[in-house]
Amino acid sequence: MRTEWVAKRRGQGNVTQIHYARQGLVTEEMHYVAQRENLPVELIRDEVARGRMIIPANINHANLEPMCIGIASKCKVNANIGASPNSSDINEEVDKLKLSVKYGADTVMDLSTGGGNLDKIRTAIINASPVPIGTVPIYQALESVHGNIENLTPDDFLQIIEKHAQQGVDYMTIHAGILIEHLPLVRNRITGIVSRGGGIIARWMLHHHKQNPLYTHFDDIIEIFKKYDVSFSLGDSLRPGCTHDASDEAQLAELKTLGQLTRRAWEHDVQVMVEGPGHVPMDQIEFNVKKQMEECSEAPFYVLGPLVTDIAPGYDHITSAIGAAMAGWYGTAMLCYVTPKEHLGLPNAEDVRNGLIAYKIAAHAADIARRRPGARDRDDQLSEARYNFDWNRQFELSLDPERAREYHDETLPADIYKTAEFCSMCGPKFCPMQTKMDADALTELEKFLATKEKEAIAQ
Repeated sequence: MRTEWVAKRRGQGNVTQIHYARQGLVTEEMHYVAQRENLPVELIRDEVARGRMIIPANINHANLEPMCIGIASKCKVNANIGASPNSSDINEEVDKLKLSVKYGADTVMDLSTGGGNLDKIRTAIINASPVPIGTVPIYQALESVHGNIENLTPDDFLQIIEKHAQQGVDYMTIHAGILIEHLPLVRNRITGIVSRGGGIIARWMLHHHKQNPLYTHFDDIIEIFKKYDVSFSLGDSLRPGCTHDASDEAQLAELKTLGQLTRRAWEHDVQVMVEGPGHVPMDQIEFNVKKQMEECSEAPFYVLGPLVTDIAPGYDHITSAIGAAMAGWYGTAMLCYVTPKEHLGLPNAEDVRNGLIAYKIAAHAADIARRRPGARDRDDQLSEARYNFDWNRQFELSLDPERAREYHDETLPADIYKTAEFCSMCGPKFCPMQTKMDADALTELEKFLATKEKEAIAQ
């Protein structure tokens, strides 16, 4: 779809969506996004120009179906996949991608650290993906020097970043906000640094006693992103890894740097979103969202969770979906899903499904709470189907129709029960929705109540 769109823009110095928007131009991607979101195209253009919305759309990702991330649009969900040295391979990752798209992922991040040729894995994922693909190039940079962090040079980072851009990656997590002066601030944390990318950069700085090379070479990265329209996803290297560490001095110091980097990228017409925590108690979520908007001039916020408690390994898709729904309500633009395997292992296909559905619920609940036009239409339609015992329509409108049908059919599998006015919870005689409140019956009841009221007054 995008081959012709991008052909006319190739060879220009800056091909980013924000660059065109700031010239007052509306790209084909902006038109497509406006139709998907049911929003005026001028609003999309203006939000992109302002930096409050991004359209991640690398010119080399031709089969992409453009989407947007921003507070003016629906709350989005990202799914993480990726092979590791201990598990998974290229075919399994492509299958996870397809499953993620099936269950509603708006973007997918390839976090592969091993398990095969990383370039081939990434290429296969991009070629199969209609949604934007994000990566963390520092993982491959480390793999390229066989895990010897001290051997990495700024050129190593830049070469890997350009390779990802050439392959068609739409946005990249760049851990440029963690500075050498921030490292002592983690001294009083329980879990220290939990970001993989942040940990790599921290160890590099501790070894060389030099400033973060992604920070010192940020302008070089900007020049790469301009050529391909890659969006920054500014990584939160010092995000809290437990509720004890939330909103501490280290996290907020890095956030201030991320705000400075955001505005620096905007000066060159490069798109930016900012990553956030992490593990945050419920009473601190609103503060975190508002603080990011303040420090980062309302660039789209993209949070992992946040998890609101630390005591539920195996159920962290639930602990985090609670925080995600709240974060979305307060203005977060995209939620990064957490699976039941968080903190425990590499997710399999069923974990991906459970994590995604939990986060689609959270994002949709946030859209309802923010009163986005049309957000509740599907809920009302499903409720009507439920009241009318239209089981097949209920399944059709569900976020996960297969699971809804599976649970219903565990106890009442025959086709006759698809029109039955009960389920196995209440049985045929106890379903309260069999009490039909039809108009005629209610009118007669109102007359009766009015008569009783008159009698009571007379007495």
